[in-house]
Amino acid sequence: MNELYFMGVITNRGMRDKFIAFFKQCHIHVTLSILAVGTANSAILDYFGMEATEKVIYMAFVTLDTWKVIRKELYHKLKIDIPGRGIAFLIPFSSVCGKKSLYYLTTGQDISIKEESTLKNTEFELLITIANAGHIDTIMDAARSAHAPGGTVIHAKGTGMEHAKRFFGISLAEEKEMIFIVVRSSQKNDIMRAIMAQAGPSTSAGGIIFSLPVTSTAGLRLLTEDD
Repeated sequence: MNELYFMGVITNRGMRDKFIAFFKQCHIHVTLSILAVGTANSAILDYFGMEATEKVIYMAFVTLDTWKVIRKELYHKLKIDIPGRGIAFLIPFSSVCGKKSLYYLTTGQDISIKEESTLKNTEFELLITIANAGHIDTIMDAARSAHAPGGTVIHAKGTGMEHAKRFFGISLAEEKEMIFIVVRSSQKNDIMRAIMAQAGPSTSAGGIIFSLPVTSTAGLRLLTEDD
């Protein structure tokens, strides 16, 4: 089974054009980019030969086979092993809500997994909804209708919007909002279905929902005492 992963790449903003071109060469058509700032202190920066520059985080959805190619090319083409050039990492998926969303996220890759593939049996999961900007309230209202707690929002830009019409029959905006909600695993399906119904790809929100396994938590007293 060609398992699906959430890939993150952190690099300096000056590398943007090289990484965008690199992703396309590796057949990664749907990515998210988020502006960020590094927090390492001067001693760490000196040790790794890095400068306190502005960063960008790229997020993409890759199969294990795709990752093997990307990892090799990150060293070969982008010299990611050079200090200060960047880092890349993988996080296993727990599930993706809807086959169309799954195939849209993996456009250009050979994907042959089920609509929902549980990779870890955990008590909590992180739900992530990627939607067009301006629909936070709609998404959170949908989530709360299924008894979800509060969420956290970050802003991002997406690529691969030209593929959206092919999969969903609608145009998706480049400006994106990502909503993060930590929920009990037992609540996950109901919350994902509620968001899908009220803010999914067929709506103006254009929401795509997936989950990541949470292996350990701290500070979730309200969730742990909820029952």
